[in-house]
Amino acid sequence: LKSSLRFSSIFRMENAKPKVSFVLGGPGCGKNTQCDLILEHFNNIKHFSAGDLLRAEIASGSEKAVLIKSIIDEGKIVPNEITCELIKQAMKNAGWEKNEYIIDGYPRNADNYYGWKKEVGDEVEIKQLVFLDTSEEVMMERLGNRMKGSDRSDDNLEAIKKRFVTYKNDTIPTVNLFKEQGKCQIVDASGTKEEV
Repeated sequence: LKSSLRFSSIFRMENAKPKVSFVLGGPGCGKNTQCDLILEHFNNIKHFSAGDLLRAEIASGSEKAVLIKSIIDEGKIVPNEITCELIKQAMKNAGWEKNEYIIDGYPRNADNYYGWKKEVGDEVEIKQLVFLDTSEEVMMERLGNRMKGSDRSDDNLEAIKKRFVTYKNDTIPTVNLFKEQGKCQIVDASGTKEEV
């Protein structure tokens, strides 16, 4: 689906309890890139990437590190209790109610979606899901370019193919849950990072 919305136009600061905007899209759609651009325009928005939080946990050498790495390397989704706890802790470390948050790469499946509601509930207001929509061809081209200089363990052709399967089977149905609530903003992510 195409939209005339610009990614930056979706975020407006308001005062109250912490507000979260989730950002989803396929592998290589530009989630991190677009979130970084948003931070240049809004002072009180904090950005957390679920994938970056998980990779940081792997690097920490914690008890969960080996489990998380093996799941990510397979292109699968890490259990919600792990990801949700990392996100909550990052938000608390950032000041909790003092900020608005963009969380990209989450919730990636129904388990994440319902797990967040169970673990966080009304403590946080979910403003919206921003869905960065683009074709598999565009995403593959971007991932191919990224693989050349990447040290991510899941940036290889075999893992990427598995990630696309997970995206289609798990993430798209999750996007539809937000659409049903009228909380999904669709952004055409096919252009350059400035155009999106």
